Amino acid sequence: MAQILISDPTLRDGNHAVQHRLNAEQIRRYAAAANAARVAIVEVGHGNGLGASSLQVGEALLSDEDMLRIAREELSDVKLGAFGIPGFATMTRDLDVAIDVGVDVFRVGAHCTEADLTERHITYLREREKEVYGVLMMCHMATPEQLCEEAQKMEAYGAQGVVVMDSAGAFLTHDLQDRIARMVDATSIAIGFHGHNNLCLAVANSVAAVDAGATIVDGTARGFGAGAGNTELEVLVAVLAELGHDTGIDLYKVLDAADLAEEHLVQQLPHTDSVGIVSGLAGVFSGYSKPVRRIARDFGIDPRDVFFALGRRDVIAGQEDVILEVAMALRDAVEEQRLEQQDDEIEGGRP
Repeated sequence: MAQILISDPTLRDGNHAVQHRLNAEQIRRYAAAANAARVAIVEVGHGNGLGASSLQVGEALLSDEDMLRIAREELSDVKLGAFGIPGFATMTRDLDVAIDVGVDVFRVGAHCTEADLTERHITYLREREKEVYGVLMMCHMATPEQLCEEAQKMEAYGAQGVVVMDSAGAFLTHDLQDRIARMVDATSIAIGFHGHNNLCLAVANSVAAVDAGATIVDGTARGFGAGAGNTELEVLVAVLAELGHDTGIDLYKVLDAADLAEEHLVQQLPHTDSVGIVSGLAGVFSGYSKPVRRIARDFGIDPRDVFFALGRRDVIAGQEDVILEVAMALRDAVEEQRLEQQDDEIEGGRP
């Protein structure tokens, strides 16, 4: 069986679940637990990555530098990872800070059809002899052919692997497996998978990705992450071990890390509810869950209607302002329908 590299973004994707408010003690304790479990890579930072802390997508409690430095002090045996999206992460500010702190592994992400945007960042980091992977986000929105083309671009830029991100938890297993298999055939670098659990398929999809040739898989403790949560790290490690794959992770220690996360990081365990299911069906970024719920409540409309409307608009991460626009349109439509119904009732009651 294959050697599978497990990357743990509990301290990055998990930040989505607490409005990016992970504190120093939480980061320190979980990093130490993941280090003891020998997780290959621990990814740390704001939910949207380096440079993303802002009013639009959420202000982090700590700076990128502070989060990375705290984790770095605890990671003696495993690699420290950081994620960056061009447009949020700048090269001379955010990437340089991360390099100076001692980040070992960088992931550079872009929408699944926009790999061109990652060229400068990937090239910049490779010139500085860093381990670099490309990330294609919202991959359910691209055809297998498009994903192969975008992965080939990232390979040409110097990426040592490309990770398929199911940002909306929208993939059905056979669709994902087909894409992974084609990308493995179309490139000569590692292919990975990052799952979300909107349709309760994150672990199954991760295993299917490995069966199709992926050698990198992401998981977070207790699925701690945006919306319905991520692939549960501790379950993933156990299942892969049962299937005979080598992850190099100590099962008991990773179970301990998950218990610690539930007690000290997670205010409410991620779970698949009706809104999360609709988010997956609509193919909308899982990080939209909290703002959609809040705005729908404020406008007195059904959050499921908001998600389906956002899905019809093909929104992606960074377009949070569209939520308000959609909510206003839905509210106005409901009010118009109510007035029409009222007029019909009045008309029908006339002698």
